[in-house]
Amino acid sequence: MEGRELREVVVPGADQDRHVPQLLAQLRGALDGSGPALLPLPADSAAAERLRGAAHPGLPVGTGTALVLATSGSTGEAKAVELGGAALTASAGATAARLGGHGRWLLALPLEHVAAWQVLVRSAVAGTEPVVAPAGDPAALPAAVAALSGGAGGGGARYASLVPTQLARALEHREAARALALLDAVLLGGAAAPLPLLERAAAAGVRVVRTYGSTETSGGCVYDGWALDGVEVALEPVGGGPDDDDAGRVLLSGPVLATGYRGRPDLTAEAFVQRAGRRWYATSDLGRTDAQGRLSVLGRLDDVVVTGGRKVAPLAVERVLADLPGVADALVVGVPDPEWGQRVVALVVPAAGGAAPPLEVVRAAVRERLGAPSAPRDVLVVEAVPVRGIGKPDRRAAAALAAHLLAPPS
Repeated sequence: MEGRELREVVVPGADQDRHVPQLLAQLRGALDGSGPALLPLPADSAAAERLRGAAHPGLPVGTGTALVLATSGSTGEAKAVELGGAALTASAGATAARLGGHGRWLLALPLEHVAAWQVLVRSAVAGTEPVVAPAGDPAALPAAVAALSGGAGGGGARYASLVPTQLARALEHREAARALALLDAVLLGGAAAPLPLLERAAAAGVRVVRTYGSTETSGGCVYDGWALDGVEVALEPVGGGPDDDDAGRVLLSGPVLATGYRGRPDLTAEAFVQRAGRRWYATSDLGRTDAQGRLSVLGRLDDVVVTGGRKVAPLAVERVLADLPGVADALVVGVPDPEWGQRVVALVVPAAGGAAPPLEVVRAAVRERLGAPSAPRDVLVVEAVPVRGIGKPDRRAAAALAAHLLAPPS
């Protein structure tokens, strides 16, 4: 296992454009074996120290390792995912095959996320250079997209990778929306994309490709419900899933899988499993596949709400709410209840200039499509749903907020 250096690299919180050329050069060396493996760490010293500890920098590094991404994940426990150069380049190649060829990429994500590093990996594999745009500034997108046509690799296909929050903000900015419509594809991942957002993007001429995956799979490996070339999807029955015979834990397999978690053989053995002679990553997500094999993700296993002995997948309820007039955004959580165990509660952000649908309308719509147990017992109108990072729903904070809003006045 020994024989390769693991080098820490500081990931800038701002001014990424000044640092990306050097990071890209270092990444090329990490991928082809001519340089050390990389351990990106944030500039914030406290956060860096916590993630450094999870990455166990003193442990041997396998010769095939290219990147170690320390992440707090959805549970808050810091872990370090060890990614091989072969896995990262397999992911980049499969993405190019699905999109129609390599191209030049817009980097508008912070370099603490696997999706941002995959933009660099795809650029390294394609021999192009990404154009950097600030993550939270849609006004910067027109100039950044225009710059994609020049420089190294200019003139070919142009792509971007965004999270739903970024896309929503860009669509509210007319020139930014027009710029995104010029791209050959916009990969959208990191969180579930509401149907109204996808419809708005389509109306603006933006070609959105929804991605599903994680750091453990070198980033997105299922596009618009279909596995990339070389990737396989399977479902494993679980006892704690929603009341849906077709639902199961999502398993992913293929050349894109990570080596494991550094210094945590226990977590590695739990997450990377052998089934029928094949290695799989056992996600924490619930999903179902249709007759053609297309995957729909229903949410996380630990997000399931158990109400009156029945199990409810919040994401499925949120998709129903997103279709209702007057709903700009919604998040569904379980709140402790003495009678039901948990009660299903919907946090709803009204559309601009409108009002959220009343409780009886919400309950009727959900009951018709998902059954009575999934119907929210409360609809709480909020200005925004809690999020963490660059747009992932923060269900813990949302549940705490719902409980606070429902608490009787003292």
